[in-house]
Amino acid sequence: MEASAEPGNLAGVQHIVLVLSGKGGVGKSTISTELALALRHIGKKVGILDVDLCGPSIPRMFQAQGRAVHQCDRGWVPVFVDQEQSISLMSVGFLLEKPDEAVVWRGPKKNALIKQFVSDVAWGQLDYLVVDAPPGTSDEHMAAVEALRPYQPLGALVVTTPQAVSVGDVRRELTFCRKTGLQVLGVVENMSGFACPHCAECTNIFSRGGGEELAQLAGVPFLGSVPLDPELTRSLEEGRDFIQEFPKSPAFSALTSIAQKILEGTSTLLS
Repeated sequence: MEASAEPGNLAGVQHIVLVLSGKGGVGKSTISTELALALRHIGKKVGILDVDLCGPSIPRMFQAQGRAVHQCDRGWVPVFVDQEQSISLMSVGFLLEKPDEAVVWRGPKKNALIKQFVSDVAWGQLDYLVVDAPPGTSDEHMAAVEALRPYQPLGALVVTTPQAVSVGDVRRELTFCRKTGLQVLGVVENMSGFACPHCAECTNIFSRGGGEELAQLAGVPFLGSVPLDPELTRSLEEGRDFIQEFPKSPAFSALTSIAQKILEGTSTLLS
């Protein structure tokens, strides 16, 4: 029987979702960001914990670079994106003196910071905590899963792109989830075609269907395909709310559908 942890700073967090990928560059941080925005769009309060220590992208995607992390009597206060505090962030990017400073740490130091992030960030009341993990199946993943396990995370959302090399790496990520006892909420295929900004027609640049086929073979849900969309790219570069500003985009319908399936999966798992 697993030991239960003191609730501490995660006492007010209802659900924890890890966003994983077997390979770098598949858009894991993009999916984490847009999932948080989509959940906010339907009235949820969301936190994002960026544990990709060597490549922290979340501060940039919310135009929060250079924001300071303050201390309170319960630990670190996360960085809030808006006045309503509907999205809160924590990342090693907020702790670096310069934004281009490299994190050159050995495993034990990285693992210690991940554990500190889990225990010492004062999130307050959240409906969802989205954990943006680094690519692969390294020590950092083990540290994150082990630190979060006592708080019974809801599960993992696994991101791939359509190409065979990415799908192969994600297959190993699914094996990691199985070996660590982490529930797989589903697979998302990112960069699944190019959505033309003029006619909205979607052209399959790389290939299509690899993520869905993998999900079927692995016996896990397929949550959807997100196309390459110039407006989505621009929104991330400029820290804008894509979900609010581009409701007619093909990527909008894909992302909001994924968020809805996460909500439905939450209800199913808890029933």
